[in-house]
Amino acid sequence: MKTIRWGIIGCGDVTEVKSGPGFQKARNSALVAVMRRNGDLARDYAQRHNVPKWYDDAEALIRDPDVDAVYIATPPYAHKQYTLMAAAAGKPVYVEKPMAMNYQECQEMIQACEEAGVPLWVAYYRRMLPRFLKIKTLLEEGAIGEPRFVTVTLTRPVGLQFRNPGAQGAEMPWRVDPAIAGGGLFVDLGSHILDYLDYFLGPVTQACGHAANQAGHYPAEDVVTGSFVFQSGVHGVGVWNFASYTAVDQTEIVGSKGKLTFSSFGTEPVRLTTEKGTSEFDIETPRHVQQPLIQTIVDELNGQGKCPSTGVSAARTNWVMDQLLRDYYRKG
Repeated sequence: MKTIRWGIIGCGDVTEVKSGPGFQKARNSALVAVMRRNGDLARDYAQRHNVPKWYDDAEALIRDPDVDAVYIATPPYAHKQYTLMAAAAGKPVYVEKPMAMNYQECQEMIQACEEAGVPLWVAYYRRMLPRFLKIKTLLEEGAIGEPRFVTVTLTRPVGLQFRNPGAQGAEMPWRVDPAIAGGGLFVDLGSHILDYLDYFLGPVTQACGHAANQAGHYPAEDVVTGSFVFQSGVHGVGVWNFASYTAVDQTEIVGSKGKLTFSSFGTEPVRLTTEKGTSEFDIETPRHVQQPLIQTIVDELNGQGKCPSTGVSAARTNWVMDQLLRDYYRKG
């Protein structure tokens, strides 16, 4: 097996624990270079994580002959730019979620990678986390019969860092700056939920919704409600509110013979309820949550299997988000 040598563009918070060490710990994988526009921070990351090379220029990292594949971990506004650069250099691309600012950008990224003959994957890592694989297995085994509908609730109080940052003289957190993130916390967090529902239940073919800013702390939406229909005929509804009194994180998939209840971001047991009663599955989450997905990418590059999170599958999530946010951002 060949060792896949990775370069990271944008070594920020997500790369400290969730993803970066995964490239070092996965079989037949090595992290050989990192890039950040602030060269001092790039060097600091490289030295702390024992990475041999660091850059302050993305093109230089992409051109490095020792870099076989590129992981783009910047905020979404730069995903398309760097994906196109890497594709033009003939290097496989693994890009953070959400895949891009909107569905149209996703299509341009897919086309560029297809024309260059390089694969494109997206960091929807729940597709390979043990607890979500267990849910998928239960669904495939018919544990709840035929899936009928799904309800999603994700609510949180306004975090201190998001409380009128402009009035406090603080820099706007990029996750609630639509010009950088493509939306607000719904885009950042809700995208994970929409993606794993795509993985469990298949593509969404119809979606509509409403979005608003209720608390007025930042320009992005802080509440989204939506309804969607899957190609399979399953229906779904969701509410995402980030200006709520309380925190709730629950997804429930109801079928003809039972239901599955679980959280998207917590670690509490997955609950299966049928006429026989309730069973709980307590499943540990790995420390480096992206490592299992990274392993599938490395394996695919070595001709072994396929990674389940591709540009094509991730673009579907962007499409759904575009539908739910269309009126708020006037997306076509």
